Amino acid sequence: MEYEFILRIFCAALLGGLIGLEREYRAKEAGFRTHFLVALGSALFMIVSAYGFEGAMNNELQRWDVSRVAAQVVSGIGFIGAGTIIFHKSENAVRGLTTAAGVWVTAAIGLACGGGLYVLSIASTLMVLAGLEAFNYFLHKMDRFRDNNNEQ
Repeated sequence: MEYEFILRIFCAALLGGLIGLEREYRAKEAGFRTHFLVALGSALFMIVSAYGFEGAMNNELQRWDVSRVAAQVVSGIGFIGAGTIIFHKSENAVRGLTTAAGVWVTAAIGLACGGGLYVLSIASTLMVLAGLEAFNYFLHKMDRFRDNNNEQ
């Protein structure tokens, strides 16, 4: 069983790292290390939550809810995400929302890996990367379109 757990955290770290590499390439606030650690930590919390208390959970006098730790990961990751969001008063603009959402979904991917949902985790990672790249592509297209219209 230990090797299965190692596979789960390795998968989480790899998938989180892929998202982090994209953010690092775009020079965003949270990059490879942040996403790598968030995914790995989330997977580890999920594994500990589901399997770390097996001896105590066999007690019929107490009820244990293994989803509670996972729920706290979701709440706690909000603090890290909030740290990436910056409001620029002079520009009247908010920056870092996509990075915060990326950290949030990376935590979800880590939880899924920790739960052994590999196909879902990989599919989610591919969708995140596709979404980030598609968003970037369309932003550049819109910028070029706007620049061409301003020149005329």
